[in-house]
Amino acid sequence: MRGFWYPGNGARVRFCQTRMVYLCRLHGGPYTASLRAPAAGFCRYTRCMSKSVTVHLMRHGEVHNPERIVYGRLPNYHLSDKGQQMVRLSAQGFERRAQSGANIVHLVCSPLTRTRESAAPIEELLGLTAVPDERVIEADNYFEGLHVNAKELLSNPKHWLKLYNPMRPSWGESYTDQIDRMAKAIKDAARTAYEKGGEGAEAIIVSHQLPIWITRLGLEGRMLQHDPRKRQCNLASITSLTFDDLDSDAPPRVSGYAEPAAPLYGGVIQLPGS
Repeated sequence: MRGFWYPGNGARVRFCQTRMVYLCRLHGGPYTASLRAPAAGFCRYTRCMSKSVTVHLMRHGEVHNPERIVYGRLPNYHLSDKGQQMVRLSAQGFERRAQSGANIVHLVCSPLTRTRESAAPIEELLGLTAVPDERVIEADNYFEGLHVNAKELLSNPKHWLKLYNPMRPSWGESYTDQIDRMAKAIKDAARTAYEKGGEGAEAIIVSHQLPIWITRLGLEGRMLQHDPRKRQCNLASITSLTFDDLDSDAPPRVSGYAEPAAPLYGGVIQLPGS
């Protein structure tokens, strides 16, 4: 199954297999090429109206990190003052959405310091309580705790064995493992939102750049290997996923992307694993 993520397959085949891998990991079943998703708008077994739910994946705000450490899953990395402003702008965007009629009923966050702090203004403005979920945590990274630059990588032979396979990648948690855990967390958040709010309910998950971006690449059938500088998942950004029918086997579709904190991006330095 993992081979489906690697280059060499045709674009059409890769697109179909990517969605099927996402789908099967979501439901815990084996991959079969014959699996088909039912038409949107109807449930899998009965012709009833669909259960539409949207899950918003929000990245945390800027972190205070003057030493430019790859902090990964390290504790006690707090938002900077600008980061606090960023996540408040995103929270205010959700507040306006709710005031316009959106039924936002459920909030999940990665258990790390920066994501808990990023969820705080949403709790305040929407009256929700963030539920920590280990499945939406930052990707594991061998370089965690280091200041990584070209000199460090080239001059220290112990790092070289970790760089042999950028397709997996060999220096950290595999892309497919990230999709596996994120897919399950997203579906569970969607189910909880539906239980609380019914048709059209919405949930928010506050997570990290790489897990969010790799999930989006998987859903869109794109190559998982990518240039980190070209990720469309900026600080405090919101990637929205919509299940057209929660009861069907179909994975969610990417229904939106927004950067409420864009006015604050000037001068911000971003590192992989941050």
